[in-house]
Amino acid sequence: MKINRIKICDFRNIQEMEISLCENANIIYGENGQGKTNFIEAVWLFTGAKSFRGAKDPQMVRFGQEKAVMEMEFFSGEREQTARMEINGKKTASVNEIPLKSPADLAGRFCAVVFSPTHLNLIKNGPQEKRRFIDTSICQIKSKYIHILNQYNRVLNQRNSLLKDMRFVPALYDTLDIWDERLASYAAVLIKTRATFLQRLKPFATETYKGISREKEALDFMYLSSLDCDLEGSIPEIEKQVYESLLSKREEDSKTGISNYGPHRDDIEILLDGKSARIYGSQGQQRSCVLSLKLAECQLIKETIGEYPVVLLDDVMSELDALRRDYLLNHLRDRQLIMTCCDKAYFKTLGKGMGFKIKEGKVISSRKYGG
Repeated sequence: MKINRIKICDFRNIQEMEISLCENANIIYGENGQGKTNFIEAVWLFTGAKSFRGAKDPQMVRFGQEKAVMEMEFFSGEREQTARMEINGKKTASVNEIPLKSPADLAGRFCAVVFSPTHLNLIKNGPQEKRRFIDTSICQIKSKYIHILNQYNRVLNQRNSLLKDMRFVPALYDTLDIWDERLASYAAVLIKTRATFLQRLKPFATETYKGISREKEALDFMYLSSLDCDLEGSIPEIEKQVYESLLSKREEDSKTGISNYGPHRDDIEILLDGKSARIYGSQGQQRSCVLSLKLAECQLIKETIGEYPVVLLDDVMSELDALRRDYLLNHLRDRQLIMTCCDKAYFKTLGKGMGFKIKEGKVISSRKYGG
């Protein structure tokens, strides 16, 4: 999978930018605040996922403009394809000139893995960041997952509203059974899919961590459900267990007025030599864990769809020591890279590629480098 050309208009500080990318390494460089991360963000949106910076749609339109438009030509599924996205109050998208019902339907058509400084805190920042990582990863290899996730969140919000209203209208308590049944059906799919995904991810991640750490420590991780259920069971079995667990915790939920248990509260425990990486891991070890997870995600996507995703590295080289930079670069040569940096020296060990200098949201120069 690779991007041949991308055109961006009125996105963030980018007024108009058109870049033809090479199939190897593409370095987007320049001083801070010039639009490097904005470029990475625009590319990432074509995966169908939300902004990895947590931005809302209107925030991504250039100040004073009505809409932002992005167009991309890419190679995927053994053929040339096109995609277009427009942000005008909300996002709309099309693939090969065919409108999509939702930009989320881009999932699986174009795949990318993004690695930014915010991801280096994935372990430190707690369960929410880890849930976002796993859900975003799954959506790229199982496009229907995002529908289940959205349905779960819709039912969850309705259940939470009911729990609040019950304080004033106790008779509503009897309607909880209906919402618990619906919540359990979606929760079971989420839980089983997440647990299975992590089991598939584990061999790639543990092997990668061995290489990064020179086999000094062993990486392991597991899915922690906040509900009483057997992760090895079938979806119907988990659904029944989830429903029973929700019933047992209903009194607590009624008192707090919120759903305290479910996939929205689940966690991933990451271990180094059997100890919590969050509590006992050094900063370097924690970064190595995240790096291993991201590289493993690349491998799993390749195993699932038959081609590597595009790798987006947003200003992370300065956050890594020389050993980890070298490992990262040497293990990504067989896929298209788009990397941002202020100092091009971080990439001097790379082979052939292209460099694009950005200033005030515009490409002011480009050149080939390497062999």
